[in-house]
Amino acid sequence: MPSTRRPSYKAGPRRGATPADAGSGADPGAGPGAGRSTGQRPEVISASKADSGASIPARERGNVLSFPEPKAKRRKRILLGTIGVLAALVAGIVAAAVYSPVLALRTISVEGTKMLTADQVQAALAPLQGKPLPQISEEDVAALLQPLVQVKDVSTQARPPSVLQIHVTERVPVALVKQGAGFGLVDVDGVQLGTTADAASVPLPVINGGDGALSKDLFQAITAVLGALPADVLARLSDASAKSADAVELKLVDGQMIVWGNAGEKELKAKVLAALLKAPADPKNPVRVYDVSVPRHPVTR
Repeated sequence: MPSTRRPSYKAGPRRGATPADAGSGADPGAGPGAGRSTGQRPEVISASKADSGASIPARERGNVLSFPEPKAKRRKRILLGTIGVLAALVAGIVAAAVYSPVLALRTISVEGTKMLTADQVQAALAPLQGKPLPQISEEDVAALLQPLVQVKDVSTQARPPSVLQIHVTERVPVALVKQGAGFGLVDVDGVQLGTTADAASVPLPVINGGDGALSKDLFQAITAVLGALPADVLARLSDASAKSADAVELKLVDGQMIVWGNAGEKELKAKVLAALLKAPADPKNPVRVYDVSVPRHPVTR
């Protein structure tokens, strides 16, 4: 006998229906509003980047919260600004000092001269007159004094507003060299510092080359020895000679001889010789030769 039961099933959501419609269990054939609890159609909300600004009213878009600047950042900004202002101020002051006519050189003060006169130095530095002191360097001064061979070194000191102090270190003459009818004064480097016609008028020894001219090595060996002697000993010498660089000899004005040897340990030899010359003389045993070639064991005879 055929069954009279009807199959039961739930109808699926219709095509195009929203999930809300499917979950409501409403009859597909029901009319508008069937199966809705609120009586209104669900609202679909969509958002995009393009619409985000338009969805905010103009009066609300202006009400953006502003946060205070961090203290560390503010301090850094103030510090950098202050440094910039100070740098600009210092640059202006330096520029004004360098080019200001208020600091123009008007007076040159000279000290340390013996062979030269202050007038000679001032005349050589005349091109610097009127130049601002900050623009004058020691190199500028040394270049202008280069023709004055007596100048070995020079130092300068600016004394605002208009004075330049010059301290000159001169070369020291240590011997006389025969030159025709006269004599030339030379220092330890062999630089001629002046001339004289009378060797007796200058308390310096005469470098004796014998029958011929001294070689450069012998000349330098002699002048190196003379340069190590104190002024009082140098003034007692009459002449100096050398058969070789290891055999330098000196002669005192009273005829006594000094055997020096080579230029080694010249400072010690100079001290020993000065001490020997200060020793009381013995009339019964007069000293004719002072031998300081071995300074730790000097010999007199």
